[in-house]
Amino acid sequence: MSECVLGIDLGTSAVKALLVDERGHVRGVGSAEYPVRHPKPGYAEQDPDEWWAATGRAVRQATGWSPAEIDIVGIGLTGQMHGTVLLGESEQVLAPAIIWADGRAWRQARELTERIGPGRLIEIAGSPVATGFQAATILWLEQERGSLWWRARKVLTPTDELRRRLTGEIVTDPGDGSGTLLLDVRWRTWSPDLMRAVGVDQQRLPKVQPAASVAGELTERAAETLGLRAGIPVATGTADAPAGLLGAGIVEPTTMLLSISTGAQAMIPATMVRPDPGGRTHTFCAALEPSAHHPGWYQMGATLAAGMAMRWLRDEMLHLVGPDAYDRMTGWAAESPVGASGLLFLPYLAGERSPHMDARLRGALLGLAAHHERGDVVRAVMEGVVLACYDAFAVLREQGAAPRQIVMAGGGARSPLWRQIVADIFGLPVFALATADQAAMGAAALAFAGSRGMDPASLAHDWAAYGPPLSPDRARHQRYGELFALFREAHDATAALSHKLVEFAEPPRESVQATRPRRT
Repeated sequence: MSECVLGIDLGTSAVKALLVDERGHVRGVGSAEYPVRHPKPGYAEQDPDEWWAATGRAVRQATGWSPAEIDIVGIGLTGQMHGTVLLGESEQVLAPAIIWADGRAWRQARELTERIGPGRLIEIAGSPVATGFQAATILWLEQERGSLWWRARKVLTPTDELRRRLTGEIVTDPGDGSGTLLLDVRWRTWSPDLMRAVGVDQQRLPKVQPAASVAGELTERAAETLGLRAGIPVATGTADAPAGLLGAGIVEPTTMLLSISTGAQAMIPATMVRPDPGGRTHTFCAALEPSAHHPGWYQMGATLAAGMAMRWLRDEMLHLVGPDAYDRMTGWAAESPVGASGLLFLPYLAGERSPHMDARLRGALLGLAAHHERGDVVRAVMEGVVLACYDAFAVLREQGAAPRQIVMAGGGARSPLWRQIVADIFGLPVFALATADQAAMGAAALAFAGSRGMDPASLAHDWAAYGPPLSPDRARHQRYGELFALFREAHDATAALSHKLVEFAEPPRESVQATRPRRT
């Protein structure tokens, strides 16, 4: 009987499940979508019950591929970072989860930074606090939804909530914990200073333990939902960014992972905590515990709208349907020249993280003229996303990052055009990760580590496979250098106007207060 593990990735738009054997071969794949709801401008929420229902569908789909002689010996988890799930008495979910793309807490992020001091905050947490991070969301709940916060007994991340439903245990790992901005990244424990500044006590937070440790076993109730046997060991797992690095086989700083999914992340392993003093990027805990052989941290520049921008263009502007929609879009874009015939896209559809850390930035199409065609618009969106990633990478380079190559992952890696745009803008060879769903693969490696005592770094290194590299074109790289200067200039010219438009769109605070539930 062949032993396999399940890697489950709770993403922003879908949950993915991979059935993986010891050689890293994928024996089954499952996926199920759920919506992001926007009850008000700038809000982004999801229903944890929909996560759980989708997890059941995805796991059953993945295991449905497999013959009866497959034995699932472990389950590993990963998922979207930063979000907030509130549990009340009897561990019932009190409200929709506020996820990473939410922009409501920008005032609280600023207030929290002032309370702690920006230098001290970055020294402890390795990162500035941004709207959508759990620390800022908690402060917003205290100030704007006091009656709801008063009822909360536990505060979890999305992955923590999935783990709880699988095992009944309330724990987290340093990778996911550091994304809350409540963890001391050097010591990999909750920070008393940060908790005090936010106003949350440690009893409301989960216990922190290594990502490769066993969190518990699959309960009877969860097993029934997933169509599995009860008692399977469930590894603690980690957040999707560190799991993605592990799943891509990247454990050395000579290679950068550029993951283009709903958002995008440029990530490089780090052997020590050396955060950007300007607070433009993040230094978080890796999936691996620090040692002489394993970098225990990673540096990351994160942008909020990557695949999100393409999906917005597909659904809201072009109204395309069908499984070949993105292929048609990139086919049109391939007919447009470098620079999209003078069309520039700022992809700030949900504000921006690196390097601006500004929740009130908004997107724009600049240079739009009557001669532009749909291919120009699609290419401008693709180029704008990569230029935003390059803007974030420039800070990592200031801090000493000098990767010699890029491994590209996520949905964007499936597009040869997008890979070539990345190579040409960054001026580095780009390898496509041959293994789809690298975060779920990283979770699978952690599952084998937890259930069979294997080294997850060795597994990930052996499993990782890449396609042939795409080399940058020197002339296009030079041309994109000129466009990048315009991209930065466009941000500087439109940022203040974006702030004014956000404030214009918000209802007066007096009317918000008038409808706010009173504290009980």
